[in-house]
Amino acid sequence: MRSPLGWLIVAAVVAGTLSGLSGRLSAEERQLFRTREQVLQWICVYREGAGPHKLPAFVKAVGRLRLLDDDRRSGIYFGFVAGILADNQTKAAEFAADMFPLRPENQIIIIRGLAYSGLPQWKKILSGLTERMPARKKLITKYLFGKGMPLDSLAFEEGPHVLDAWWGFYFATGSYRPALKIVSALKWAGEDNNLELLTVGSMAKWTLATNASRDKYLLDFLREEQAHQKPPIKTHLREVVLAAENFEVGKLRRKTLASIEKLKKNGPVKWKKWAWWGKAGQLAMTAGCVAASALGQVQFGLPCVLGGAASTGVLQLLNLQQTKPE
Repeated sequence: MRSPLGWLIVAAVVAGTLSGLSGRLSAEERQLFRTREQVLQWICVYREGAGPHKLPAFVKAVGRLRLLDDDRRSGIYFGFVAGILADNQTKAAEFAADMFPLRPENQIIIIRGLAYSGLPQWKKILSGLTERMPARKKLITKYLFGKGMPLDSLAFEEGPHVLDAWWGFYFATGSYRPALKIVSALKWAGEDNNLELLTVGSMAKWTLATNASRDKYLLDFLREEQAHQKPPIKTHLREVVLAAENFEVGKLRRKTLASIEKLKKNGPVKWKKWAWWGKAGQLAMTAGCVAASALGQVQFGLPCVLGGAASTGVLQLLNLQQTKPE
């Protein structure tokens, strides 16, 4: 049995460790990302020149604010970090090293951020950080030796966090790669036999329209992409563009919600993950994409972060009430 003195020593060590994790934060880290709303706001404005050098402070704040506690809701953060690392290849190793100190339970954002980035040297960078993450050695080994999947290898059917991750990647980079990946999910927007796939396709369709209505760059890309796609993607993409151009996202949401309800009632339905997918899809679309409606700032282009986040109000991004532009 451990003596009272022993317990005191352990308690002192733990307290000192926790204190050190917060005490070594810079003034910027303490002030820039004090709340979840500030973290999400930075995602919104990042491409307006927020500065990639702030990424380590962002990562520490995501951990400190416990935004990674539910893996189903954390996809956007993994994708966003991955996108910044991918866009800053020469600085990626430095940024990753500066994300420490970070509690073991939050170090997954470094591991997945690197793996999802797709950088040629991501495994080398991650391997070099192994000694700083002893509690995550098993997970690191999984990613380094093939069992941990990079973002490109994750199927949308695995869960709504995959769609969230691609949106995070897009908001960090504004690149064609994540946009095309999301467009590819439109092939399921008219699915009539599998509720899970219909929900994936419907979420992709709705989020593309919502964000394109606020992001001219994305809308222009989707317009051009119509010529390169074949049915059924081309058909659904046309509907996305029309909804975004005419600001009829609400109409599109009602249509997709009706499709989910119809398949749920009439089948035939493959029941895999029905409890999650059916309810998540309906809750998300019924909510009206708070992220898009509450934050009507065109320059923000706030993602309609769906999926795991949907059933709790789309990560409650929606606490950020802003005045819609006239």
